[in-house]
Amino acid sequence: MSMYMDYHPYHMVEKSPWPVLGASIGLVLTVGLVEWFHFTSVVLLSWGLFGLLLLFYQWWRDISREGSFMGCHTFSVTSGLRWGMILFIISEVCFFFSFFWAFFHSSLAPAVEVGCMWPPLGVVPFNPFQIPLLNTVILLSSGVTVTWAHHGLMEGEHSQVVWGLLMTVVLGLYFTILQVYEYIEASFCLADSVYGSTFFVATGFHGLHVIVGTSFLFVCLFRLIKSQFSSIHHFGFEAAAWYWHFVDVVWLFLYVSIYWWGS
Repeated sequence: MSMYMDYHPYHMVEKSPWPVLGASIGLVLTVGLVEWFHFTSVVLLSWGLFGLLLLFYQWWRDISREGSFMGCHTFSVTSGLRWGMILFIISEVCFFFSFFWAFFHSSLAPAVEVGCMWPPLGVVPFNPFQIPLLNTVILLSSGVTVTWAHHGLMEGEHSQVVWGLLMTVVLGLYFTILQVYEYIEASFCLADSVYGSTFFVATGFHGLHVIVGTSFLFVCLFRLIKSQFSSIHHFGFEAAAWYWHFVDVVWLFLYVSIYWWGS
């Protein structure tokens, strides 16, 4: 009976220590964040971040081996992964929809606690035609470069894919740097009424998604240099491109609603 168990197109995942280690590192990170917030110590948080980076390397290395060298990612498995990524992006859409709901609920009918006006009295919003507009151009440009890289991969143009991915990663890092600078120069904070809360939560989570997407694309760039993608077998890159386009679209809604209309 067991002789015929392996004759199927699906991937039976073997035992792995990484999920348990990931949960343990998540606990260390949580305690480290609490320690940082209350005692301004970053020792435990630093160790947690270092362990998280090591975990990422080990886990992603195993997945790359399974897909590129061991032949575990068959077309049936890839189809399942594709649907899993689609459902994940749908869940992310619902996640950000809640932030937009909170913002419009507070801005369309401002409560008396914020002076019945929007933005609330004393809150000076950002000029939407300065750094926010530049960040919009950067993300739209990165969407073009990642699409360029995707088409180059399907056509077998290796150098074109490398340059397109490299430009996308650089643009993602540039966006993050400008976002941090914007936060430093902000005239209001997270505790400044519902405007500060919705602004920093929505844009902050988007910034976190940009960091995740940039890391995703950087890993794809590393795998591409190692020749782990082909023109017909590159779902890892395709998933990263989908995720990056989602980040682009969310930023367009953030820019129009929060930076431009909301100001």
